[in-house]
Amino acid sequence: MAVQTLKDLLDAGVAGRTVLVRSDLNVPLDNGTITDPGRIIASAPTIRTLAEAGAKVIVMAHLGRPKGEPDAALSLAPVAARLGEELGRNVQLAGDVVGQDALARSEGLTDGDVLLLENIRFDPRETSKDDAEREALAKALVELVDGDGAFVSDGFGVVHRKQASVYDVAKLLPHYAGALVATEVEVLQKLTEDSERPYAVVLGGSKVSDKLAVIEALATKADTLVIGGGMFYTFLAAQGVSVGNSLCEESMIDTCKSLLERYADVIHIPQDVVIADSFSADAESKTVSVLEIPDGWMGLDIGPESVERFAAILSGAKTVFWNGPMGVFEFEKFSAGTKGVAEAIIGATGRGAFSVVGGGDSAAAVRLLGLPEDGFSHISTGGGASLEYLEGKSLPGIEALEG
Repeated sequence: MAVQTLKDLLDAGVAGRTVLVRSDLNVPLDNGTITDPGRIIASAPTIRTLAEAGAKVIVMAHLGRPKGEPDAALSLAPVAARLGEELGRNVQLAGDVVGQDALARSEGLTDGDVLLLENIRFDPRETSKDDAEREALAKALVELVDGDGAFVSDGFGVVHRKQASVYDVAKLLPHYAGALVATEVEVLQKLTEDSERPYAVVLGGSKVSDKLAVIEALATKADTLVIGGGMFYTFLAAQGVSVGNSLCEESMIDTCKSLLERYADVIHIPQDVVIADSFSADAESKTVSVLEIPDGWMGLDIGPESVERFAAILSGAKTVFWNGPMGVFEFEKFSAGTKGVAEAIIGATGRGAFSVVGGGDSAAAVRLLGLPEDGFSHISTGGGASLEYLEGKSLPGIEALEG
């Protein structure tokens, strides 16, 4: 990635300058309580480094999917409080995005201060498909910055979006890749251009349609492609097997059949599953062969034989990419498959493999299941961005930094 980095900005000096930072602070909330602060923790180092170097830091971020207008349930207030705890300093929260409060607070910043703008997606121009509308918001954001300001892109989870705070701002200010973005791209380049073999990919999640492009892209590069999660049942249906009430994308059955035929020597699917009579944490459950899922029951996890088989496959891998849980890990009764496969990846890492957890639900599972985060080589903060990069798609937020 031929872009200027945070180090370049620091070398040029930031004391007294205002720096706009795009972070990814889109954390899960439960009635206003942050349930997984992982993205805040990952974003803090770049913000802290700038503040400690004397910059006046203005952070832009989003939360959830507001419909282009303020939504109290999606305010960044709890994020500002948690970010302040992580930084060990006060983080102001503007009451708007580029309105009077944001402008007044930005003008009052002193060296080392941190200001978080309210949810950037409260402004409909952030996600507009109209270039002029996005540019207008970008210009308003730049007005919060003094004449020698700069922009740091550190929200890897949004670099695949052509949005005002990600793409258009970079066109208007000297721009730099934050430590998080630079590290993420370096890791993905290693997965695509410099991966040591054997190379194993583990994919889970609910829908084949969400992962089809990455399956197609990686099936020709990986030595092994392990498939679990809800999307596995569509592959099972493609083999003419009844899946009961399990999740199944009927429109993708022929596609899965083609994938199994073309990549028979690469794709590995479960041989046993944990089924339930309903989708609930306390449902009646039992383990059966994939050939014996009864009507009215649904698969919610891979079975112990499949975990053992997948662990054996992963044991000799030198590169592992994992994206997507093996089952409904949020329910303890159906978490063993995800935990077992994750532990196998940790074991491979301990034997020298380079392992990457591809963000999203996989990263959440690591934390929820109490797995050691340092047991993996890297845990990504951007599931969607990681997948699109691996699919070979361009990332607008990275292209803007290269321009």
